[in-house]
Amino acid sequence: MGNDNTIQFNIPKDKEDLTKEILTEVYDSLIKKGYNPVNQLVGYLISGDPTYITNYNGARSLVRKLERDEILEEVLKAYLGIK
Repeated sequence: MGNDNTIQFNIPKDKEDLTKEILTEVYDSLIKKGYNPVNQLVGYLISGDPTYITNYNGARSLVRKLERDEILEEVLKAYLGIK
């Protein structure tokens, strides 16, 4: 008799894709709440204070899934066109 349980295999998302997805969701939540998303994200990235990010749609907990230095790394690579 074999094992009848199904094993789920998850391939982790590429860090770049995950960062973009999370930042896009956070950006959208900040826009919907009337904030300037660039200013708020810069404030968060510089200070580390999560209150720069709204709780709306879980944006604050989403952005905290990423390390700030990793966010900056991905943003800088995208800006410079580096893979």
